Amino acid sequence: MAIDVTVRRVIPLAPEQVAAYAMDWCHDTECTQGIRQAELTREADGGGFGVGAEVTRTAYFLGRRIDYVLRVTAHEPPRLLDMIATAASMPMHVTYTFEAHPRGTLAGIRVRGGPGGLLRLAAPLMSRQVRSSHQGLA
Repeated sequence: MAIDVTVRRVIPLAPEQVAAYAMDWCHDTECTQGIRQAELTREADGGGFGVGAEVTRTAYFLGRRIDYVLRVTAHEPPRLLDMIATAASMPMHVTYTFEAHPRGTLAGIRVRGGPGGLLRLAAPLMSRQVRSSHQGLA
């Protein structure tokens, strides 16, 4: 994949608090710059948010609107949230991790993906944008 960016940050709160906030799709627009809208478009098999749930996001990159759907493949609060794109202009895999740290929580976000077509030429710029857009949480 052309993009593989990990951002980590220590947050001075307990992992349970950080994970509860970050794993709630309602906070996507606050946690990630560029996301203008997020909507739970499919609930997990048992209802609500969990494995199988899908969140549709609208983001902007280089002035271009990008709509994509992320499906939850792993949901292990307060430790892990893993999602893959099921509908997007490029393949995407997003992993959130939360670990206890002496000063609170070590929060991490890893985004892997591969732009297609002309976007492939913008991969280095996209990597920088992904890194800076996730500074809000991790």
